[in-house]
Amino acid sequence: MRVVLVGYGPVGARFVEEVLPAVETGRIDLTVVGAEPEQAYNRVLVSEFAANKVDRRALDIIDAEAVAAAGVRVLTGTAVTAIDRTARRLTLGDGQSLGYDRLVLATGARAHVPALAGLSQVEASTDPAVPADDRQVRGLPAGIVGLRDLADAEVVARAVSDRRRILVLGGGVLGTEAALAMADQGAEVVLIHSGPVPMARNLDHGGGQALARAARRAGVIMLGDFRATGVICEPVPGEGARFGALLGEDGERIPGDLLVLSAGVRARVGLAAAAGLPTAAGILVDPSLRSWADRSIFAIGDCAHVATGRVGAGAESVPGGPSGLIGPGWRQAEFVAAQLVAEAGRAGGPVLPETEERPPVVMLKADGVDVLAAGRVMADPWDSGSHALGCSGGVEVFQWVDPARGAYVKLVTVDDVLEGFVCVGMPRVGAELTVLYNGQAELPTDRSVLLRLDAPDLTTGGAVDRFAPEAVVCWCNGVVVKSIMDGVAAGDDSVECVGRRTRAGTGCGGCRGRIAELIGRQATVG
Repeated sequence: MRVVLVGYGPVGARFVEEVLPAVETGRIDLTVVGAEPEQAYNRVLVSEFAANKVDRRALDIIDAEAVAAAGVRVLTGTAVTAIDRTARRLTLGDGQSLGYDRLVLATGARAHVPALAGLSQVEASTDPAVPADDRQVRGLPAGIVGLRDLADAEVVARAVSDRRRILVLGGGVLGTEAALAMADQGAEVVLIHSGPVPMARNLDHGGGQALARAARRAGVIMLGDFRATGVICEPVPGEGARFGALLGEDGERIPGDLLVLSAGVRARVGLAAAAGLPTAAGILVDPSLRSWADRSIFAIGDCAHVATGRVGAGAESVPGGPSGLIGPGWRQAEFVAAQLVAEAGRAGGPVLPETEERPPVVMLKADGVDVLAAGRVMADPWDSGSHALGCSGGVEVFQWVDPARGAYVKLVTVDDVLEGFVCVGMPRVGAELTVLYNGQAELPTDRSVLLRLDAPDLTTGGAVDRFAPEAVVCWCNGVVVKSIMDGVAAGDDSVECVGRRTRAGTGCGGCRGRIAELIGRQATVG
């Protein structure tokens, strides 16, 4: 069976790993087409690479030699320009064509370019080697980047090394992480967002205020309630136009050497839409991840919009969208790989993946700034009736603030089960709440006992045992304590060694501190 994968990011790489045994036995003939010139790498760590906090090797996630030895054909630096669904053939940017029996689209997402004066008239790139979805980003003036790939990261890394003034437009998770990482390395960073607090989609107002204070203490200049309207680009001899300042609606001018766009992302759907596949927030697929319109085409990761439906069912109003997180993308890759391996072997297919019942935990990865949040966090502590969350159970809100320490905790429960939480500046409490939230476990009657977990004289305890063998450490890959401790007992003495054996810590990286804690715990016990 001829399988073609379009897109070679971390989700595409996981798909390749999962089908490799079938490729080695000749059941699947796999070709991978990636627009970037590099082999697959971990995009989640791009901002850390841009801030010179990790080296290039830390981003590697696949053994390119093993993939080639297995017989996979990998075409990097190659764009797919068209899909002929009738003939089941792809047209590549260099004019070649490629046939397929099954097509897997893992085209991911691109940085959103906001409608700013000075950008809306930018002429998009016409290079056929650049996917259509990316041509506007590639046509941006010098000094303006969307931090999504290595090319962008290298531009930012030079600015960080030269201690330039960097403006980050967008106060979401990615923008905040990037700003903190760059400031930590000595750059002058201004984080600009349109709302009153950063991460407003994930945090309530109190949590956002606590984060803003922590960011200012970390050296980031915070500029909220700023409505950007345009950019000023100045001519530079031999270079053309270069970014000079960001403009606000009140005429304010914010000068800078580099503008990093972190105003959200958009699924790369141009290729699919041009082929007549239904799209909304992403490529519309059913729960088996097959296109609504073509059973031979799948979509996974940031480009996949999972929904039940049919062609002509009003795709523009389909609820939901891509999760935007690495863990769900990896699970989709594994599921589609299992389907195709079963199909190639004429065996029964895998069971449909369980629907994500709860919004995932969002973790801010930044040294010295601990932020976790999940679920429904906007309930008012003084309005805790059942109507507050639109449910029939008893809703309670617990809120605790310590401005002097920069600590903030908010819990929202329904019948004593945690339905949402925000935790800033309390790492052990945050870890405990993550376990309680994902396990849908009941909280202690006295919520305040959880606060003791971050007391300097207390290192253990809690409502659940975080060191129990089956306690999940890495939610991206579903790795439990026992798997990590087995590796440590076998000689894994670093986070990197554990990652190579178990995949723990190789996704968003938010569990790396917990893995280090387990390694240290084993050393102490030993």
